Amino acid sequence: MKTLTDKPMPIKWRLAVLMADRELDYKDLAIKAGLHAVTISKLKNSREKPPRLDRGTLEKLCKALDCQPGDLLVYVPVKGEG
Repeated sequence: MKTLTDKPMPIKWRLAVLMADRELDYKDLAIKAGLHAVTISKLKNSREKPPRLDRGTLEKLCKALDCQPGDLLVYVPVKGEG
């Protein structure tokens, strides 16, 4: 029996891309966003939307990166599903 976790998630997490574009490492972003460096490191290394992403964290990241939530979260349809 397949579960939802067996399917690839069509929402991609782009934190690493935005950090690279802005030449920020996880320590710099942690300071700028007011988050713990371990939190930033875990979020950065995820390619899919993190399972727990609260509004406050998203707001801090958007403010620190000067971006919109849609810059961090991108919908990419899974091929073969329709």
